[in-house]
Amino acid sequence: MAVVGRFGELSREDITTAVRRDPSIKRRREAILYPHVLALFAHRIAHHLYGRSHFGAARLVGLLGRFLSGGIDIHPGATLGRRVFIDHGSGVVIGETAMIGDDVTLYQQVTLGALGWQRDMLRGGSERRHPIVGDGVTIGAKASVLGPVVIGDGAYIGAHALVTHNVPARGRVRAQPADVGSVEVSQNGRDNRAGPGAGDVSRPLPRE
Repeated sequence: MAVVGRFGELSREDITTAVRRDPSIKRRREAILYPHVLALFAHRIAHHLYGRSHFGAARLVGLLGRFLSGGIDIHPGATLGRRVFIDHGSGVVIGETAMIGDDVTLYQQVTLGALGWQRDMLRGGSERRHPIVGDGVTIGAKASVLGPVVIGDGAYIGAHALVTHNVPARGRVRAQPADVGSVEVSQNGRDNRAGPGAGDVSRPLPRE
C-alpha cells in the first residue's frame, strides 16, 4: 500500500507540473492525457519492477508507456527525479543507467544515451554508460548527451548540441547556429545556379 500511495503522490505532482509548465493545458484533468505524464506514470511502475528483477514485465510496461506517450522511450532502469517535464516529448530517449535530477526540462528528440555498443562492451557490466543530469537542468530540442558524463545543476544545453564531456553547474552549451545565405535570382525569377547543389543556400552572409 505504501508503494501505491507513493505512485499516487508522484503522479499528482507530475500532473501539477504539466499544468504549471504548459499554458496549452486548460484543465487539470486534461493533463492526465499529456504525453510525458503518461510516460512518467508507466516508467515509475516499470522502474519499480526493474528494481525487483522483473525485467520482462518492466520492459512490457515500458513499451506500453512508449506507445501511449507517442514515442517517449525511457529504459526501465533509468532513474528519474521529481517534477521532470518533457515538453512535446516525441523521440526522447533515456538510457538504462541515466540518472535525472529534480525539476529537469527536456524537449523533443533529446537523447541521453551511450557512446555506442562497441565502447559499452569494453566497460564492466556494472559501469555507468549514460549521463547524470543534475537538478534544474534544461536540455533543448534534438540535443544529445552521450556517455557517462555529468551535467551540473542548473546547466543549459541548447538545441541540437552534442555533449560528450562534463558540463559544470550553471554551464551553458550551444550548437553552432546555421548560416543565413542569399540566392542569386535572374530577371525571369529563376535561380541561376545549376547542378546538384542548386537547391542549397549559398554565399553565407557575414554575422553581425
